[in-house]
Amino acid sequence: MSTRVAVVQMCSGQDREANLASAASLLESAARQGAQLVVLPENFAFLGRSETDRIAMAESPGAGPAQDFLAAQARELGVWIVGGTLPVLEAGESRPRAACLLFDDQGRLAARYDKVHLFDVSVPGAGEGYRESAGTAPGTAAVVAQVPLGRLGLAVCYDVRFPELFRVMSAAGMDAVALPAAFTAPTGRAHWELLVRARAVDNLACVLAAAQWGEHPGGRRTWGDSMIVNHWGEVLARRREGAGVVVADLDLAAQREARQKFPVLEHRRAQGVLRMRTETD
Repeated sequence: MSTRVAVVQMCSGQDREANLASAASLLESAARQGAQLVVLPENFAFLGRSETDRIAMAESPGAGPAQDFLAAQARELGVWIVGGTLPVLEAGESRPRAACLLFDDQGRLAARYDKVHLFDVSVPGAGEGYRESAGTAPGTAAVVAQVPLGRLGLAVCYDVRFPELFRVMSAAGMDAVALPAAFTAPTGRAHWELLVRARAVDNLACVLAAAQWGEHPGGRRTWGDSMIVNHWGEVLARRREGAGVVVADLDLAAQREARQKFPVLEHRRAQGVLRMRTETD
């Protein structure tokens, strides 16, 4: 039995209302095509010129235009929605978290994951630099939630470079992972597909990668290439450029069979079992 899922590709900017209107249209398209679960990209509701702009759009937990939008869309369309990311500021904290919110098909908040790995880098050979931690506080925990297709892990963009996070989710029974992203064009060109498919193969799990694409305020360019990858690392569907919806059917029975016949997940050695041997041992 298969489960139909969708990922959304957007080119978000500084106009939150315009971004939400675009997201609503794309979510409706996914629902019309029969998707039970839809993943929006990172910063779907707002992608401004600076961290200061983004912080100004922060919402309190459980209240705010973007959260209200996600709840209403999930309820009205009758689909589960992974709400990309949006800045959520906890009481008493100075920096918001980059929160990835999962809403069920009744519009109820089912899970929240706060991005753990923050993008503090200078992109080699590109003259681009980012310091996400200047305006964002890191999360501290992995999250896996029950959804119609099984156990869904939540990760965001830069997290894809850290396989240990995915191993933690795999140990918690992850069947698929939602990966909202806004990869830069240089790093996306070099590594995006490689990393997405590697995380699928590592964990024999589907990856639902929803990306930003195009040019955004301040001249930032994101790579796009939203894709749905199955447990064997095969790209089932993708959209390289432009805003739109990518839809695919996940064959979870085939995934379970692959895990039985190819039990790589059972062959892992627990942390602490292996040690590094040096020449002085």
